[in-house]
Amino acid sequence: MTDDPRPPAASSLPLGLTSPVRRSAEAGPGSVTLTTTCEVRPVLRPIPGWVITLGIPVMLLVAVGAVWLMLGIGIDSTKLEVIRTGGTLGVGLGGVLVLWLGIRRQRSTELDLLAKYEAHELAERTAANTLAHQEQVASDARADAAARRITELYTKAVEQLGSDKAPVRLGGLYALERLAQDNESQRQTIVNVLCAYLRMPYELPEPLPDDADTDQREQHRALVQEREVRLTAQRILTGHLKPDRGEPYWGERDLDLTGAKLIDFDLVEARIGSSTFRYATFTGVAVFYQAAFIDHAVFDMADFTDTATFFKATFSRIARFEEANFNGIAVFDETVFARKALFRRASFAEYAIFNETTFEHSALFTDAAFASGGKFNNAVFNGNANFTGATFTHNAEFNSTTFASDAVFNEATLDGKPILPLESP
Repeated sequence: MTDDPRPPAASSLPLGLTSPVRRSAEAGPGSVTLTTTCEVRPVLRPIPGWVITLGIPVMLLVAVGAVWLMLGIGIDSTKLEVIRTGGTLGVGLGGVLVLWLGIRRQRSTELDLLAKYEAHELAERTAANTLAHQEQVASDARADAAARRITELYTKAVEQLGSDKAPVRLGGLYALERLAQDNESQRQTIVNVLCAYLRMPYELPEPLPDDADTDQREQHRALVQEREVRLTAQRILTGHLKPDRGEPYWGERDLDLTGAKLIDFDLVEARIGSSTFRYATFTGVAVFYQAAFIDHAVFDMADFTDTATFFKATFSRIARFEEANFNGIAVFDETVFARKALFRRASFAEYAIFNETTFEHSALFTDAAFASGGKFNNAVFNGNANFTGATFTHNAEFNSTTFASDAVFNEATLDGKPILPLESP
């Protein structure tokens, strides 16, 4: 019989058994991975038949021989004691044999239990692995099905946007909105689609003449319907960019509305990522009240046909309004420009109001035109303020304005007369 080199038995095993499995070092907390150890389970070798066949007669012969020798010498009290000793020896040898056989039987029973335990653990491990595989396959199948469903809904909605029927296009917009509501990972993509739709060429309907023919009326009707579709797209887009305005918030999404025709555009209290409105046309009032532009905001060459209000808006990165045309009042009261504010060659047809505005970085108004005057009362310029070549008509108000750095008014004029340079502190 060989020694069992196994480690101490686990508490869940029968007395005397050792565990055929060990914990995997890679398993996470609370989990156990059963892996077969490299140790070989000992095998109990069978007792050779000749051992039992010869062992018992040999012990009997030894005992009988001992008694015979004693009897041959003659029996007295001492010899009788020797005979008893010989008998005891024979009985002892028989007991040792019985004890040894009992130990063998016990060890055999233990090894049988160990084999059953190993088989049970293997079955459990196989069942667990099979279940985990089935769950993974089912999870992958659900994920694939969800992805296919999203793709199908997205494709169908985009196809609807290309329809020549306004109700179908509206249905596509609402389908995209629902898709974005249910799938956060698709929101930026859907925002991109809405922006792309608004970037498509469009002409606002003009009033119909009294003598308009059927074709003109049909064309006018189509333009009116398309205006309603575009207003819906704007409402869906802007409504979900406002954290505190009722609609579910889609996060700080990026907007690319380059060249878009926007109607009564409203981003009140919106929070957006990067935004590009280059060459965009804002028809009607454009409201950016308390809007937060987290990333760069570009309004270069944008055309505001009516009032544009950025009252209390915040620009965290660079704000560009170069060559922008403000045909109505431009309101930037209490606006905060955390980085550069670029208004080079911007045109203000009505009042440009920058009262109590804060410019944390450089503010460039070079060659800007203020046709009805500009108000910068109580404004704070913490960086360079450059109004080189700017033209002011009627008035230029800088009452209680703070210039913490250079203020440059080279070639700037008020009603055609040079503006005296302001001294920096």
